[in-house]
Amino acid sequence: MLPEISTDVAIIGAGTAGLYALREVRRAGRSFVLIDHGPLGTTCARVGCMPSKVALHAAGLWHSRREMAAIGISGSEALQLDRATAWAELREQRDRFTASATNKARTAAGDQLIEGRARFVEPTLLEVETAQGSVRVRASAVVIATGSRPQLPAWLAPVAGRMVTTDELFELPDLPQRIGVLGLGAVGLEMGLALSRLGVQVTAAGGSNLAGIDDPQVAERAIKAFSEEMPLWLGPPASVEPLEQGVQLRSGERTTEVDLLLVALGRRPNTDDLNLADAGFTLGERGEPLFDPATLQLGKWPVFIAGDANGQRALMHEAADEGAIAGYNAARGLATRFRRKVPLAIAFSEPDVAAVGARLSQLDPSRIIVGSASGEANGRLRILGGERSLLNIYADVESGCLLGASLLCVGGEHLAHQLAWAIQRGETAQSLLQMPFYHPVVEELLATALQEIAKHFSTADGLPMGLVAED
Repeated sequence: MLPEISTDVAIIGAGTAGLYALREVRRAGRSFVLIDHGPLGTTCARVGCMPSKVALHAAGLWHSRREMAAIGISGSEALQLDRATAWAELREQRDRFTASATNKARTAAGDQLIEGRARFVEPTLLEVETAQGSVRVRASAVVIATGSRPQLPAWLAPVAGRMVTTDELFELPDLPQRIGVLGLGAVGLEMGLALSRLGVQVTAAGGSNLAGIDDPQVAERAIKAFSEEMPLWLGPPASVEPLEQGVQLRSGERTTEVDLLLVALGRRPNTDDLNLADAGFTLGERGEPLFDPATLQLGKWPVFIAGDANGQRALMHEAADEGAIAGYNAARGLATRFRRKVPLAIAFSEPDVAAVGARLSQLDPSRIIVGSASGEANGRLRILGGERSLLNIYADVESGCLLGASLLCVGGEHLAHQLAWAIQRGETAQSLLQMPFYHPVVEELLATALQEIAKHFSTADGLPMGLVAED
């Protein structure tokens, strides 16, 4: 018989979702164990959000030297970049972020941290394999927050020795001269641009969609802008072939040789080793656990799944919310249904790409008004070289209520947040125009797009657009 631990809530995974679940369990005063096989530290800190932004920042600094001559700075052509040093500095910053996340997990769990690999025996009975031997954990409720790992399709096997994912990219001692990027979602776009701006010869291939943009006007501008920095092979699927000194990358009639492949084809949930089917859970066609997206509960069991593990909204802020939902329900024996926040996705590509709220493809064209504003007419963006910026806002045709937006914009991360807050608060174009807009600022792009919508609505009092009379 294996030793057995009894607890109120067992949380599998000490990443973002797991730690937010733990916060709610502690708030409820319930006993818990936190199980993780390591390495501790969130995906965001170790291989995702944070190191990628360090890379983009370093690349932006180096890339900016090209603008210096136009404003009278001479000698920039003599500047040199040691990419190995830049990459080492990235790792140092990454390690600080990771250490903080690791310490947070250890501090939050204390003696209730079990470092080992868990699998289900029954819906509320786990077996955990640790370095000291196996132990069983019997819990009143379980939270699955096991995160995700990069997708590696079988057709890449012949070039396995010459490819990396973002899990390995930041560990390279130096960057090769030629890199092929497979996948043009947000991660592929961001890292392709970062590497290109650091002087690596990048060729990026991946499907027919760039960074998930479904607004054709925004997509057209984005493709044109980023194609000037690296070839974007959109359309025919990519294929690879090993060469003696590298990899041949092909898409349709286009072909090139690269030294290394960066595979950014998405991530898959880490649930396949949890023994879910044998433990009695209902799985979908692809072996994924079925759950209620509002409660995060698996069937009738007191088991909840959060963050990347459920494969729904693989973003850090969504993992935090889902961890809190799962932890709240698990700690209280409830199946509370929560209203989710407005969807928000940003690629920090500079100009940034963002989608907020409802996508254009989800809306009935006859039921919306599109307010559009371009960077050519925005003074601040012209100064910043952001003339190609474009903001499209979708509003209800009857009320002017904001529904969603798509944008390509210098500093667009800030506009995206403003729009997300406005949509969640139920603002209309008319009401948002009552807020102050300074000049000259990028946010005037928002005002222009809102005015395009608001002009379709007449006010009974005939007051100027965006102004309110005193009582």
